[in-house]
Amino acid sequence: MLTKAIDAYFALLKGIVVLCLMGMVVLVFGNVLMRYIFNSGITVSEEFARWLFVWLTFIGAIIVLRDHGHLGLDFVVNSLPRRLRRICLVVGHLLMILATWLIIDGSWTQASVNLHTYAPATGLSMGLFFGVGLIFGISTMFILVWRLFLIATGQMDRMIVIDEETAAVTQGLEK
Repeated sequence: MLTKAIDAYFALLKGIVVLCLMGMVVLVFGNVLMRYIFNSGITVSEEFARWLFVWLTFIGAIIVLRDHGHLGLDFVVNSLPRRLRRICLVVGHLLMILATWLIIDGSWTQASVNLHTYAPATGLSMGLFFGVGLIFGISTMFILVWRLFLIATGQMDRMIVIDEETAAVTQGLEK
């Protein structure tokens, strides 16, 4: 049940990323066409496309964190003895949790302060712009705390967990 809810949440996030990307393309391309063909433009195009880019970046980072897709120096940590590797993973995850807390705290402050400040072109609350940091922070905090639990209980002792699909791709490259 919980796995289905988590999968549905990440499917929703992926849908939002697709919508952000589509919106950016339509706004920017539409604005270029309007300028060249009709000698006018879409007033909100640049501002709203920038907002969509910020949302796309933060939400994409959540998805990539779940899929173990971020860059890392896993070959260094994975070459250490098991006990030292687990210590490094715990310290690394604690530092990431601290950084995530700082993002949550800063995003909350910025969203609250700018809740009644409005963007010049769209008129939308700037709280929406900074609110994506809260979505990012809370989502990644759950992922990182879960992984810290897995490391502490010995269920995860490597930085990168390769799933069956990735392993199949890797084996195909080795042939």
